Amino acid sequence: MKVLVIGGGAREHALCRSLSLDPDVTALHCAPGNAGIAEVAELHAVDQLDGDAVARLATELGAGLVVVGPEAPLVAGVADAVRAAGIPVFGPSREAAELEGSKAFAKDVMAGAGVPTARSYVCTTPGEIDEALDAFGAPYVVKDDGLAAGKGVVVTDDLATARAHALACDRVVIEEYLDGPEVSLFAITDGTTVLPLQPAQDFKRALDGDEGPNTGGMGAYSPLPWADPKLVDEVLETVLQPTVDELRRRGTPFSGLLYAGLAITSRGVRVIEFNARFGDPETQVVLARLATPLAGILLNAANGTLADQAPLRWRDDAAVTVVVASHNYPDTPRTGDRITGLEEIAELDAPHAYVLHAGTKRDGDAVVSAGGRVLSVTATGTDLARARERAYAAVGRIRLDGSQHRTDIARKAAEA
Repeated sequence: MKVLVIGGGAREHALCRSLSLDPDVTALHCAPGNAGIAEVAELHAVDQLDGDAVARLATELGAGLVVVGPEAPLVAGVADAVRAAGIPVFGPSREAAELEGSKAFAKDVMAGAGVPTARSYVCTTPGEIDEALDAFGAPYVVKDDGLAAGKGVVVTDDLATARAHALACDRVVIEEYLDGPEVSLFAITDGTTVLPLQPAQDFKRALDGDEGPNTGGMGAYSPLPWADPKLVDEVLETVLQPTVDELRRRGTPFSGLLYAGLAITSRGVRVIEFNARFGDPETQVVLARLATPLAGILLNAANGTLADQAPLRWRDDAAVTVVVASHNYPDTPRTGDRITGLEEIAELDAPHAYVLHAGTKRDGDAVVSAGGRVLSVTATGTDLARARERAYAAVGRIRLDGSQHRTDIARKAAEA
């Protein structure tokens, strides 16, 4: 089949890489893509928030499947426009994507589904904000109700910082702090059947030791050697299936990728948030371990035939991703800096380590930075220690003026 992927980040590069290795994919297209994706897919210029434009492009290409990567096009209803054109699409409708587009909506769905989550208040006035902050106390957890590219959450012990973030949002969700390690678990669903993938853990803070501001994610690893072997089955039973069932009951069936951000607390598993798409950078490590060809899984979800999907096969190898970010990220990043060392990685580290592009573009013969998170260096190995070693060896070959990366991705898990 011909496949069109919408988006231009490292998540989309990971998806395109997996799809390019699938023997059933006869042609691969991406819009708008990036400098790295151009090596495995034909790029097209399109406004990824314009559903009609995306549907026209898919029709012109004769695409048999459209995969919508980022959250903003999903919340804008791009998947609806593609479906209306009669083309199978992997990604939820605009109504169902509100599970990520509005944290207040997600809380309401969880309440209806009986899904365990943090107690919370939805606030729109300074008085409500002060009351909620006082009710929960520190650490304060303050979430912008809408999309914020993974950077709309503030967790702080400082009341003034928490209040300032809350006041800057039109509508805000303030909730109790959840203790314990965090886990990301993806599930592919057609609105009825739910197929969980392998769990991963990502690192949100900018600096080593989980210091610094929240980011879109600075690295990830999978599998989780410290996690309960029954975790996936438990989350499927208590979180994923009930949520999908509740959305279908409401008349807004969710088809696509349901991402549960979880806290493994002293009181059990709790949902921190839902996303309506593959997470970045967790996708990079999860797909590195998936042995089943990807296109057929996504097409089954799009066509409502996921119940016919054979059990997924997984590689035994561990995977680690380290994000290389530009100067000043997550604040306004510097762009336009030349990136070198990519050819060395392809020559010396492949196939165990490779680079997935995020914020990059071509400038003549050069590849230059074009965003905050620039590259995702991903490596596999027999265990996390070996995967880490390979990932950081590859990172060491990259030269990007002013770049930054964390040095402790997966360290604790690898040493456990």
